[in-house]
Amino acid sequence: MNFERRICDQIPHLQRYARALCDNPGQAEDLVQDCLERALRKRHLWMPGRSVRPWLFRMLYRLYLNDRASARHRRESLTPDAGLERPQAARQEPFLACHEAMEAIRTLPSEQRAALLLMVLENPGYTEAARILGIKVGTLRSRLSRARETLRQELDDSSRNGGRPRLRRVK
Repeated sequence: MNFERRICDQIPHLQRYARALCDNPGQAEDLVQDCLERALRKRHLWMPGRSVRPWLFRMLYRLYLNDRASARHRRESLTPDAGLERPQAARQEPFLACHEAMEAIRTLPSEQRAALLLMVLENPGYTEAARILGIKVGTLRSRLSRARETLRQELDDSSRNGGRPRLRRVK
């Protein structure tokens, strides 16, 4: 299989991870495009005997970190537009629970969020995920543990709130 085909096979995975990291469809699309453009430009750095997937994911993650740093420098916000309409499903309990969980994930420190989302969405092994994020396996496990514990506490606190989600329903 040629290099371009291997990259094309990873596009849906890159898009899913980018959407989860950016929480903004436009920024996620730009991030994936930048990653693909860089991969094609830097194809000479890829080792043919290795999987292209960790190489692409690491590139995407590094571009994400660089974009966040430059956005902070420009004092831009990376949060989605507050004016976007919510779907009709917003009245349903499962949607509220999912929305609450995603809000809790968004409050995690970026390193923990990136590790958790990578493991949940793409399910790589610990070694591969650590390589993608550029950290040691022990650091990855620690970040995952802290992220899971924070989410557990956050969601437990909301369920103690009389079993009601923290979000209000609007009719």
